[in-house]
Amino acid sequence: MKPRTQARGVALQALYEIDLANHPPHRVLQERLEETPLNDDLAEFARQILFGVLAVVQALDRVIARYAPEWPLEQIAAIDRNILRIACWELAVYRRTPVKVVINEAVELAKQFGSDSAPRFVNGVLGSLVDHLNEIVQAVQPAVQDQEQ
Repeated sequence: MKPRTQARGVALQALYEIDLANHPPHRVLQERLEETPLNDDLAEFARQILFGVLAVVQALDRVIARYAPEWPLEQIAAIDRNILRIACWELAVYRRTPVKVVINEAVELAKQFGSDSAPRFVNGVLGSLVDHLNEIVQAVQPAVQDQEQ
């Protein structure tokens, strides 16, 4: 597995646990990094993803619900929901990863952690979201600015 994919996987596992069990994010990340040691740069990337997503999770969920209405968020499997949150965060907030790479990485995470149908599902939802990328960036920015203050 590619190093940044591994960092995304660590962040995904942490988000999944936090989503389902509401455990403290710092502790969850520390435990995941003990299980899957990463070099400092990759651990920092995983941390950025985790805390970046958590900071704007409600805005990300609204974006997913708005631009992919055929998939109600509460009916999406928790692992798939968190893969979509990571991808949306990378697209709308982080904005340093090319769109195709974000989609490919999300599909890879879905293959590794999701059900048999997860890769196709994630690819389809992200395909819908990418068509509205500028609107998504504008929709998430107020939440990002609130976090920066």
